[in-house]
Amino acid sequence: MLAMTGPSVTAEPGCLPVRGDLAHIKLAGLCFVPHYAVPVAYTAKAGAQLVSAPTTTGEVLAALDEGAVFNVLDIAGVWSWGQIGEDGLVGYVALDQIEAPQAGE
Repeated sequence: MLAMTGPSVTAEPGCLPVRGDLAHIKLAGLCFVPHYAVPVAYTAKAGAQLVSAPTTTGEVLAALDEGAVFNVLDIAGVWSWGQIGEDGLVGYVALDQIEAPQAGE
């Protein structure tokens, strides 16, 4: 049984996969948000960039290596929100810069 046992964990933006409405399922019991998500592992295409906001003018936080795993927690329009690998930076990647897992993966 999961239960909050104290204050919600806070972190610098970009460090933990949590935002006001959603968090990675691994943070259940640590962060209080309305929804938790199980990540889906997408693969970065050449030239993929992690940005701070879901806009073309968002600050570039990192360049993803081709083939790198980007764990998607949310998709809205043409943007995905998630985390590079298991413990990397958190931010947004345009959907046309990542590849969805194939059926059966």
